[in-house]
Amino acid sequence: MEHYFTNNSHLKSEIRTISYENKGIVFTFFSDLGVFSKDKIDYGSRVLVETIIQQGKKYNNILDVGCGYGFIGIVLGKLNEASVVFTDVNKRALHLCERNIKENKIKGEIALSNAYENITETYDLIVTNPPIRAGKEVVLNIIRDARKHLKEDGELWFVIRKDQGVKSIIKCVEDIYKTEVVKKDKGFYIVRAKIY
Repeated sequence: MEHYFTNNSHLKSEIRTISYENKGIVFTFFSDLGVFSKDKIDYGSRVLVETIIQQGKKYNNILDVGCGYGFIGIVLGKLNEASVVFTDVNKRALHLCERNIKENKIKGEIALSNAYENITETYDLIVTNPPIRAGKEVVLNIIRDARKHLKEDGELWFVIRKDQGVKSIIKCVEDIYKTEVVKKDKGFYIVRAKIY
C-alpha cells in the first residue's frame, strides 16, 4: 500500500482545491492524489494551527516538517508575516506546496528533506503533524531532532492523537523538552515543547 510519505511517479493526478478561512483571510490550497488528507484540511492540523494562533505569540521564521501541501506553514506564515521553510520527502506534496505558497502569497521555500537532513538553519517555531504511519521511531526522531534547529527561545509544536501514543511520545522526550499539552480536542493533543 502506498503512503503519503512515499514517492510514486506513476500515480495519476487529480488536482482539487480546498479553501480555509482564518481571521478574515481566505486561503486556497491545491491538493492531489498521493498526499496526506487530500480532500479536506486535516482536523488535527487545523486544531494545531488555530491553537498556535490563539496563543498570540509572533514568530519570524518557521519550519514546517512533513509539510504535505503546506497548510500548516502557509496559514502560520501568512498570519505571522513570517518566512517559512517547508520540508517533506514526498515530491508531489512539495510541488503542490510550492504552488500553494505562490497562490497564498507568502514568503516561503521548499526543501526535499527527510526530516532535518537538508536543513541547516535555526527557527523560532518548528511545527509538525508527524507521519504516524511511518512508525514511532520516525515520529520520535522528528520531535527529538527539532532541538538542533530551534533558536534559543524557539518552540516546537506538534499534534498527535491520544490513540496514536501521544503520552508515550511525550514521556520519551521529557529529558530534552519542557512539554505542555496546550489543547485536547476530539482525541488530538496539541503539544508545545521548549528546550530546558
